[in-house]
Amino acid sequence: MTSEITLFVNPAAGRGRGARAAQPAASALRAAGFSVRTVLGEDARDALARARSAVEAGTGALVAVGGDGMASLALQAVAGTLTPLGLVAVGTGNDFARALGLPVRDPAAAGRVVAESLKEGRVRDVDLGRVGGTWFGTVLASGFDSRVNDRGNRMRWPGGRLTYDLAMLAELAALRPFPYRITLDGGRVREVEATLVAVGNGPSYGGGMRICADADLTDGLFDVTVVGACSRTTLLRVFPRVYRGTHLDHPLVTVYRAARIELAAPGVTGYADGEPLGPLPLTAQCVPGALRVAGP
Repeated sequence: MTSEITLFVNPAAGRGRGARAAQPAASALRAAGFSVRTVLGEDARDALARARSAVEAGTGALVAVGGDGMASLALQAVAGTLTPLGLVAVGTGNDFARALGLPVRDPAAAGRVVAESLKEGRVRDVDLGRVGGTWFGTVLASGFDSRVNDRGNRMRWPGGRLTYDLAMLAELAALRPFPYRITLDGGRVREVEATLVAVGNGPSYGGGMRICADADLTDGLFDVTVVGACSRTTLLRVFPRVYRGTHLDHPLVTVYRAARIELAAPGVTGYADGEPLGPLPLTAQCVPGALRVAGP
């Protein structure tokens, strides 16, 4: 492995935590004997182009500093290559870092873990999901939760987490099931009325909501969580259990496992790793060992 590491930084992540986190992460890498080159980019497209150029030039690793959005962007640069990805997670959700067992909101600790892993050659391969040309590490969300994202993205006020909370209240008031057609591995077809369908490569989204609690990053399969049609009262009663993953025991919840899934439902957008994919229908494929990661 070359001794040059590329630090991929989102300075705006976590209200400026990304910029502050870059220094201790870089210090940990340099202390381990690596030279560090920082990539910022003028916008997401430019940053991704620069990260891809670093990967093509043979950088020893791409270490993303930021939140889930930055992790998602980094995946697009390293997926399917032999270049390891390190994560210094300082955003709001940090779900992919948690799934990988990396420290969150502690850039010095995360930097040390990544640096030690790279120095010792301790890297491992994990699965990724892919929809068309887009890779994702955690969850493809659709239904109620993606409608909340849609509404939140349209809101110009009040900003931050409160926007999401208000969008959720508005969607609760308009709660209705969606008629889904779910095709698993090209053969098993389920036509259901569902509140939401979540396709998990990893277990959680939204900052620790374990919607696909038993998802395994190394089994070559998605865990597909289907929440059936339910009332607002039922949804509000079951929702807190998502943080522990115990909602999977509820009679309205069904879990399937598949390597390939096709989702179709009218008026529903898909989001993966919190980023919009576009309207359903969408087809997702679990790609075994698509990502090499530096970590525990």
